[in-house]
This record gives sequence, structure tokens and C-alpha cells, in this order.
Amino acid sequence: MSNLSLTSAIPNLIRAVPRSRNFEAMLIFWVSGIHAFALAQIQLSILQIMTWEMLLYWAPPTLSAMIVHWVLRKYAVKADGLMLPLAFLLNGLGIAMIYRLDLAELSAGGSDLFAQRQVWLSCFAMLIAAAVIRVVPNHLALRRFPFISGLAAVVLLLLPAAPVIGRTVNGATLWVGTDELSFQPGEIAKILLAIFFAGYLVSRQGSLAEIGSRVLGVKVPRAKDLGPILLFWFASLGVLIVQRDLGTSILYFGLFLVMVYTATGRGFYIGAGLVMMVTGALVASRFFDYVERRFEVWLDPFSSANYTAIGGSYQLVQGLFGMANGDVIGTGLGGGFPQLIPLAESDFIFAALGEELGLAGVFVILAVYLLLVYRGLRIANSHPDDFSKLLALGLAFVIGLQVFVVAGGVMGLLPLTGLTTPFLAAGGSSLLANWSIIALLLIISDSSLRSNK
Repeated sequence: MSNLSLTSAIPNLIRAVPRSRNFEAMLIFWVSGIHAFALAQIQLSILQIMTWEMLLYWAPPTLSAMIVHWVLRKYAVKADGLMLPLAFLLNGLGIAMIYRLDLAELSAGGSDLFAQRQVWLSCFAMLIAAAVIRVVPNHLALRRFPFISGLAAVVLLLLPAAPVIGRTVNGATLWVGTDELSFQPGEIAKILLAIFFAGYLVSRQGSLAEIGSRVLGVKVPRAKDLGPILLFWFASLGVLIVQRDLGTSILYFGLFLVMVYTATGRGFYIGAGLVMMVTGALVASRFFDYVERRFEVWLDPFSSANYTAIGGSYQLVQGLFGMANGDVIGTGLGGGFPQLIPLAESDFIFAALGEELGLAGVFVILAVYLLLVYRGLRIANSHPDDFSKLLALGLAFVIGLQVFVVAGGVMGLLPLTGLTTPFLAAGGSSLLANWSIIALLLIISDSSLRSNK
């Protein structure tokens, strides 16, 4: 009798749990299997044997993803069911590739290893995402602090220029900390800037969109309304000059342009912003050696002078050769030579994956990013609140623009920048920022479905 009662109650129990959370749990289980398969293939290809060490790179991230899933099931039951598995898929793939590079480093007698550190940094970032979901039950509370967020972002951007704690690595002044421990505050600043832009633009939406005078048939906003776009143009140039990083400058200014266009619907801002961005890049290429060098490397990477120069095109060319070696279906995980690409675990992990997974694998990775950004835009489109729309759009755009700039640079379609591939590349600052973005998008999606109920 008890068995019959339990059997009849199962359908009711299943219906009691939101389908998105069940679907999410199934996808996490499937993604963890892909992660385990990738690690096993790497071990069999390089070590010719599977060892228990594989569990050290598989179990902690999987457990952390399940903890985030549990927090969502308990505190944000209506949140998007695809974003967590997609981010976990990318994160796990990055860990697998970094582990593969570590094995190549060990076989060459080296000791510069990153995989274990990446595992624990990934777990920490996912746990922080779970904490954000738990502590910030309603993202609309962030709307009350736009200028505090903007001020905090400015402080974080200026920190690397501080004389004691600031650090310069590979010519870019983006880090703070010591030789043993470093942090890139600009990664957190992009989230704070998105909050600031969303709050500011919602409050000034009417004046930015409607008020202004016509010049040559084009309605031009008032000078005081144009102030912010000019301010952030100079700020992006300031980042380029002080921090010597082209990618971060493009990211911040691009984020502002997209959000101001979305808030106002006026193409004037896009047109004026693109003119200012191109003008700033051209002026910088004439006055700053490092910007000019980036453009020279991009325009002619195979020239002998650029290839052999310090900070020249050697890294880019090695990445292009690696992806060419991968062809359409790749050499297979563990079958290529991605260790020949400088900084393959961070800046050029996209090229390393392109060699071993091939063009088909690159398309799949880009499709995962595209789906991740699409879900973010879908969240923005479905929310009735303007602040939520702009914030979700800005956070999704940050990931999309970063992938576009990094992938374009690695493939030689754009000048190389200092940006890293979200979730894939080694680095704790990037992981922390991007998992926090996922957490905020999940919170917004949960409130969207609740408000539309």
C-alpha cells in the first residue's frame, strides 16, 4: 500500500519542482560527463593511462556547479535554466585545456603549472556567484546606488596606477597586488560601470532621447546631455594611456555606447561614438608606441621585422599556425602542440582549443557563447523594468564584446588586446567577474518571470 502511494505521488513531486531547475540539473550532469570525457581523453593521449588525478580536476568544479544549482532551486526557482550549464561547460573546457598544457609542461621538465590553481579559482568564483544569488534577492536595490557604483568603478580603474600596489605585466598596468598574489580590478569595474550606466541612463532617458536642437537635419542633444559621452570617451583614452591596454578601453566605451543607444533609440550616439572611437584609436596609434605596434602586428604579422621583434607577431603567428594545424576536426585533445603558443593558457587559449578541436570545435565554442549572450538579451527583453532591461543588456554585451574582440584578435581579424576569453582563460579576476555576471543575470531572470506571472 505504501509503495502504491509513493508511486502515485511521484508525478505530483515532479510537478512541484520547476521544470527549468530539473532541466538545469540534467544539463549540469551532462556537462560534467563532457568534462570527464575531455580529461580522460587528455590522459589517455598524453600519459597512455587514466589516473585518479583526473578527479581533482573534475569533482570540485562539478560540486561547485551543483551548489549554485541548489541555491537557485532554493532562492531563485524561476531563474533561467540554461545560463549555469553553458557557463559551466565553458569553464570545464578551459580547465581541461589548461590541464593538457600542464602535462606538456611537465613532460618538457617545466614547473610553471596552472590547472590546479584554475580549478580552485573556478570553485571560488562559482561559490561567490552562489553567494550573490543568496545575498541579492532583488537586483532593483542596485538602482539606488548608481553614482556610488560609478565612483567605485573609477577607484578600481585607478588602483593599478598606484605607486605601491600597482603592477605592470607584459607592458599593461592592469594589476594590483604582490608577486605572489595579484588581482585585476578592471574586471570588477565593468560590472559596476554597467550598474552605473543603467541607473544613470534610466534617470536621463527622456532628455537624452527627446531634447535637443537640429543641426543639418540631425537632432543633436544639449551640451550638458552630451557631457557623459564625452567624459567616457576621455576616460577610455585615459585607460589606454595610463594602463596601456587597448582592449579594456574598447570594452568600457563600447559598453556605454550600446547602453545609451538602447536607452534612447537614437542612432546619433552610435555614429558619434564610433567616430570618436576611431579617431581616438588613430591618434593613439600615432602618439603611443605600444598602440602603433599592435596595429603593425595586425596589418603584417608575417613580416620578418614584426615576427622577430620583442612584443611582435610571434605569438599571433604561432596561434595561426596552430589553428591551421587543427584543420576542420582538430588534432584531438592531447594530439596537438598548443604548448608552442606563448601564453596558451590565458591570452591564447582560444587558439590552443582551435588546434585540438579544429574549426568545428571553434564553431561549437562560439555557438555556446552566442547562446549565452542570447539568453542574456532575452532576459533583458522580457523584463518590464527599464533599469533591469539596461542592466541585463549591459552584462550580456560585456561577455559578447569580450569574446568578439578576443576571438577576432587571435584569428588576426582585429588587433590584439589585453582582454581574456570569458570562463576559458586562466585567471581568477576574470572568472570572479564573469561568474558574478552570470549570477546577476540569473537574479534578473528570476524577477522577470515572477513579475510577468
